[in-house]
Amino acid sequence: MNTFTANAAHIALIGMGATAFMDAWLLLLQRLGVPTLKVAMIGRWAGHWRRGTWQHAAIAKAAPVRGELALGWLLHYASGITFAGLLAGLAGMDWARQPTLLPAMGVGIATVAAPWLVMQPAMGAGIAASRTPAPAKNRLRSLANHSVFGLGLYLAAVVLAWIPQ
Repeated sequence: MNTFTANAAHIALIGMGATAFMDAWLLLLQRLGVPTLKVAMIGRWAGHWRRGTWQHAAIAKAAPVRGELALGWLLHYASGITFAGLLAGLAGMDWARQPTLLPAMGVGIATVAAPWLVMQPAMGAGIAASRTPAPAKNRLRSLANHSVFGLGLYLAAVVLAWIPQ
């Protein structure tokens, strides 16, 4: 395997591991009765792109899209891999092989910009959930979830660093 392919695979595994870690966190929250991410809504939003619709007044009221749940999961994990690639681009592949917490947490927290500035406004929730009934609570939840993702980036990289190459 050439270096590029090995690095890409390493980054993909870090991203998938971090996303799975965040999903475990979200599952725990859900079991505790806390409202969490509805992955199907991400798929519904993306499913409307091919029809030229990028923004919705309320994504839950938009017409369902065939395969929206599968599409949502695909985009959710693709985003995690992309963010892991961002981390590797900023911190370098040396970080991926000898991870430290601070860069992972920094990138994880920074990724909250995606829902606040792109997804929530496009799905009808406003910038940083400003059009929701409890914007501050929703912002804190998003920040906490993306902090958990940052921790997941670190932990996934640590696990992979333990595995002999």
